[in-house]
Amino acid sequence: MDSLKTRLARGESVNVCALGRVFHYNLIQMLGVHGGFQGVWFDMEHVGNSIENLEIGTTAARAAGLDSFVRLAPTDYAAFSRSLECGASGVMAAQVRSAQEAEQIVRWCKFYPLGNRGLNNGGYDAGFGKLGLAEYCEKANRETLVIVQIETADAVADCEAIAAVPGVDMLFMGPADLSQNLGVAGDFFNPKCIAAMDQISAACARAGKTWGVVTVNQQYANLCREKGCRMFSPANDVKLINAGINAIKQGYPDLFGAK
Repeated sequence: MDSLKTRLARGESVNVCALGRVFHYNLIQMLGVHGGFQGVWFDMEHVGNSIENLEIGTTAARAAGLDSFVRLAPTDYAAFSRSLECGASGVMAAQVRSAQEAEQIVRWCKFYPLGNRGLNNGGYDAGFGKLGLAEYCEKANRETLVIVQIETADAVADCEAIAAVPGVDMLFMGPADLSQNLGVAGDFFNPKCIAAMDQISAACARAGKTWGVVTVNQQYANLCREKGCRMFSPANDVKLINAGINAIKQGYPDLFGAK
């Protein structure tokens, strides 16, 4: 299985699905069976799943041929280490507002000399102790995917400096939070939102990096692609369930028609 970081480095575009409220290994396996997705990301910002659940989730993802990363609030150093040790290939820091905060995230995710992550080779990412310490540090520093979310006007204003931070692999625009922070909640095609998208795209292009986004529809995804986006998150577990329920109701109009 190629990692998301490897695919992006080759210039590929990738599709990922978010999982949080309906977190189950069978749903992850279903995504793999259906195909079309190259990875999943586990939401630990809005949902408090346990490390055990993350371990099960990353294991199921690998078995289904899917890479994975974890979204975390940028407030807890240990959460970043635990997520990487449990088998996720990377992390995505939510609500980052400045280059200084992005630098802190990199320090939490990388070993010396790139950062100050605590060294423990007992987790999955070190082969449960199979890798020697030096080999583990080099491998983790090279392979760990570090994503920074851009979700506020402050982050947009500093996105060029954020994109330039060594160790940050990509930026990820959160359109919902960004739209509400810009005062146009849910109006994703508002000129303010498009201008922010353009700033993020330009910052990544200058830094030689790519960017990702939660997509709201096909038109929005096409626009992002035109502006250089290469990681698309078109679905999450709740959307999948709702889409399935709606499809069943539409497929049986006589059973679910108005009473």
